[in-house]
Amino acid sequence: MGPMPARVRTASSRVAQALAALDRASMRKTPQRVAIVRAFVDDVTHPTAQQIFDRLRRAMPTMSFATVYNTLAALEQAGVCRTLELDGAAGEGGRRFDPIVEPHDHAVCDRCGAVRDVPRHAQQSAGAPLEGFHVRAIDRIYRGECARCRSSSAEQSANSAEK
Repeated sequence: MGPMPARVRTASSRVAQALAALDRASMRKTPQRVAIVRAFVDDVTHPTAQQIFDRLRRAMPTMSFATVYNTLAALEQAGVCRTLELDGAAGEGGRRFDPIVEPHDHAVCDRCGAVRDVPRHAQQSAGAPLEGFHVRAIDRIYRGECARCRSSSAEQSANSAEK
């Protein structure tokens, strides 16, 4: 599996693209919004708005959660991020934000809630025929346990067996 196409672009070009999207949405480039963009565009963890807010709160104590959420919503509206609804994921479930808009799938760990990108094969493209229905997007989510959680489970089992 090769790298995702969006990862090939440089961090500075992703930041510039996202900041241009804010301009198109008539949102001023305040220091808070610039910090949100910088914290988000290279984040492969698919963070929640709350996670981004928590990361930036110490450095920008006057920033509100609404600023984070509205900035992410504007980026999505402009087509430079996607919202993932991952209800049922352990830990931080619910609405997650993905800076990669090219078609790809996701793997979600049921134990820790980690989200990982999974490249999609070309034959699974959006717009594939489905009788009587125009497909806008295909979102496939694989659920299971990540390697770290499986390793932790194996360690705990081994420790329990030794006692």
